[in-house]
Amino acid sequence: MSEQPQQGADRTADVRPDSADDKRDDEAVSQFVERFASQLVDAGMQRMSARVFACLLASDSGVLTSAELGERLQVSPAAVSGAIRYLSQVDMVSREREPGSRRDRYRVHSDQWYEALARRDNALTRWEGTLREGVESLGEDSPAGRRIGETLVFFEFLQKELAGLLQRWREHRDQMRADLEDAGR
Repeated sequence: MSEQPQQGADRTADVRPDSADDKRDDEAVSQFVERFASQLVDAGMQRMSARVFACLLASDSGVLTSAELGERLQVSPAAVSGAIRYLSQVDMVSREREPGSRRDRYRVHSDQWYEALARRDNALTRWEGTLREGVESLGEDSPAGRRIGETLVFFEFLQKELAGLLQRWREHRDQMRADLEDAGR
């Protein structure tokens, strides 16, 4: 389960792009993957999951097998498996069967951030229900009840704003995609 590159390997050159594009700087891609993964770790994601996610995100196809991920990141299959398990549980990647093979491949979703925020909406609804119960059980006039009540109001506000934000993003994304399609014609 070692995350360390093989002895003598330069860690920044371990992540290889899946494109034959000779203009792509492999080292720059590797540095991006490691830098973004580090920032995801700083935000609370597990280290190997962050590296696997960043590697998938940086691949042209957005789809890689476990073996390809292990090779690019210079890690064991067990490390990739654990990372994929976590990323699948939080719906940041999906598992699919490689056509004509028994091997699985893993896909990063093009709208993964939108989907992650949309799922938060469901969590907020559950939290609001629990917080309401907390306010009732503690009494809304007690210091703890007021504190929990303010938390409840914050989550209600956040949920209301999130719905509008996601709608505005869909409109913006659709316009951006239409503009790119028009430019490609």
